[in-house]
Amino acid sequence: MPFLDDLFSLAGRTALVTGGSSGIGRGIATALAGAGAAVVLVARGREALDATAAELRASGARCAVVVGDLSTRSGVHEVAESAVEPFGEPDVVVSSAGVNLRPPLAEVDEAVWDTTMAVNLEAPFLLGQRFGPGMAERGYGRLIHVSSQQAHRAFATSGVYGVSKGALESLARSQAEAWSPRGVTANTLVPGFVPTPLNERLSSDPGRVAALADRTLVGRNSVPADFAGAAVFLASPSAGYVTGQSIHVDGGFSVH
Repeated sequence: MPFLDDLFSLAGRTALVTGGSSGIGRGIATALAGAGAAVVLVARGREALDATAAELRASGARCAVVVGDLSTRSGVHEVAESAVEPFGEPDVVVSSAGVNLRPPLAEVDEAVWDTTMAVNLEAPFLLGQRFGPGMAERGYGRLIHVSSQQAHRAFATSGVYGVSKGALESLARSQAEAWSPRGVTANTLVPGFVPTPLNERLSSDPGRVAALADRTLVGRNSVPADFAGAAVFLASPSAGYVTGQSIHVDGGFSVH
């Protein structure tokens, strides 16, 4: 339908998705590809990347993979330069990759702090610095970050993880202030609980998983496909007046 295409089509656009081989990142990458974007998936593991890419290509999508480490500045720079090779500069950058190190705060050492901040906060910052100005020059860009309930409330040993996600949402607001006057929006998706490899420790406790589902208003925990519509919307032309926002896709978890 032409009307819906004008609002939501990503045909001719390129999207870079970190953490794109599993969990929420994989769900978002699949949705953006389905909306017409050429997608570059970034993750550490080649096998999972290739499997995801094969599935997307089988559905007719244009897809490339970059194996990279986002825990160091040099690694992020290498990923960024490799990511532009298949399809050119991205129009959409989704930062979904993360680490979930959750020792009690009294046991957090500098290594845990540094690793968490490097992947969860500094990598999205560096990718924004690399791609945001170019998006602004072209007059179109979308920076989308994946945050957490721990950015807003402390539970389940939030520790440094919660700190990094709170800062990530603040980063999106700063990026919006910097570049939205020139067509670049920056927003954050805030999930509820999603059983993924990133939170395997919590996912392995049936009682806690059930308690988290009970806290939602829809009566279940989330799955990666729940983020498809919100991600396509934020990446699309129709979201040009939505920026600096933290959008909760959580089944009502945050208001219960």
